[in-house]
Amino acid sequence: MTRLTTLLRSAACAAAVLAFAALSPAPAAAQAPAKVTIVVFGFPSLGAFMPPVIKAQKLDAANGLDIEFIERTPDAYTTQFNSGEFKVGGSAAVLTVGLADARGVKVKYLFNLFDFWGTIVTSRPDIKTVKDLEGKQLAAASSTTNFVMSEFFAKQQGVDPSKIQVVNTAPPGLVGYALADRADAVQLWEPAYTLLKSKKPDIRMLDTNMAKTWKSFAGGERIPYLGVAAHDDWIAANQALIPKLYATYKAAADYIAAHPEEAAALIAPKSSPPDRAALVSLIKAKDRLGMSVVPAGELAKQIDAVYKAGIDVGYFKTMPSNDTIYTKPMK
Repeated sequence: MTRLTTLLRSAACAAAVLAFAALSPAPAAAQAPAKVTIVVFGFPSLGAFMPPVIKAQKLDAANGLDIEFIERTPDAYTTQFNSGEFKVGGSAAVLTVGLADARGVKVKYLFNLFDFWGTIVTSRPDIKTVKDLEGKQLAAASSTTNFVMSEFFAKQQGVDPSKIQVVNTAPPGLVGYALADRADAVQLWEPAYTLLKSKKPDIRMLDTNMAKTWKSFAGGERIPYLGVAAHDDWIAANQALIPKLYATYKAAADYIAAHPEEAAALIAPKSSPPDRAALVSLIKAKDRLGMSVVPAGELAKQIDAVYKAGIDVGYFKTMPSNDTIYTKPMK
């Protein structure tokens, strides 16, 4: 074989390879993550607990999502979520989902993030029981459902809520009220309580008799409280994203429980060392935090009991529909 023949054959083979490559389909591009915008409360609140962990650890990207968290005050949150300006809410209390339904807004509670825990604190020596608050000032974020639930437990102890003068403030202001002793008592929840206790160790909790009262009222101990909810039209258009959203939050809860020090630094990056240590202790204690990521469909009976508590304090006039509970599987 001559050198010319060899060169011609090599050229022919190269041409064939190039032709095959040109005809072969290009490899598929990696699928872009699905964008989801979620409105949440700002810190300190439970709704602001998981978002920074999700973004810092890229847990949304790991589940094929690109979540943008938008912070709002409780009043603005309710208005903008119910209006449909935001289709997904990550500070969705069970009672606000029921209230939206009562107002004709079609939404569903997708999954639970935290069970209920709330308390009333005071520094006044003459206030020893919740009943002693009658005729006194109580600082509270009165537009929140944590406050509504506190009214329920107070009423179950024979307290007349109408006899308590409520001074309304946004959640971030509650700790300041307690530190300055500007009201006779303050109603708050986690993580605000733990942060307050670290700054003012002598402040006292009033006994709300919560566990015994709820067991008698609902026949159990669990109180679904805050989670993720979405409008029905968003749900219909994004069914495939809901299990991914659930997996993202579940991964955040697992990370927080397994890495309390690292999680606290992400949740409150501007906090002082004592405040951060208090958050770590809260995560480790578990009882007051109540972190529990569970599909709403598995909590239908307990959610129904929360709705009944809303009826009891006049938050609802009629029971919300069972259609507010998302029942499809998360896997």
